[in-house]
Amino acid sequence: MTTLGIIGAGHIGSQVARVAVAHGYDVVISNSRGPETLAALVEELGPRARAATAAEAGEAGDVVVVTVPLRALDQIPVEPLAGKIVLDTNNYYFERDGHIEALDKGETTTSELLQQHLPTSKIAKAFNHIYAADITTDGAPAGTENRRALATAGDDAEAVAFVTRFYDEIGFDTVNVGPLSESWRVERDRPAYVVRQNAAELEANLAIANRLP
Repeated sequence: MTTLGIIGAGHIGSQVARVAVAHGYDVVISNSRGPETLAALVEELGPRARAATAAEAGEAGDVVVVTVPLRALDQIPVEPLAGKIVLDTNNYYFERDGHIEALDKGETTTSELLQQHLPTSKIAKAFNHIYAADITTDGAPAGTENRRALATAGDDAEAVAFVTRFYDEIGFDTVNVGPLSESWRVERDRPAYVVRQNAAELEANLAIANRLP
């Protein structure tokens, strides 16, 4: 069974861990404060989960989820993630992260920044435009009418295929935005951000997004 390494145990990271364990994945999860601070979460998750350092989570994961504040991207270990699929959940909050000129000007995306930091990893956008609580509650079986859809983006077909499969397993349809350079369409303050939408609605919201909202 696939092991997810999760770097960041905040709202999104914890919820991805819960939904992954519920669907048969093993999870190795880390945060910036040390594995011992995750004892309660690991106990909740059960025997499929364990806590570790960020480097250990990256090493253990067949696929790695990076879900840390944007300002902390440079602290993500590079070598343990080399060659691996990496899911980027990040959003740019200048109030938290400080202003980043290239993002303010629409010259890059958060996922492209992560790709620059992890040059040999296979980056795909995932889970950045859904409230964390909804990850474990809004899924529905394939074929359900009005099934909620989530977006992904990536330059690597294998990474996009994994996100598509994982979304479906946990109860969501997928809309592929295209390359990482188009992932801004599902970032903060765009029409598709943190609203419940089916695939057709998500596609429509992506189409009307402005690069500089």
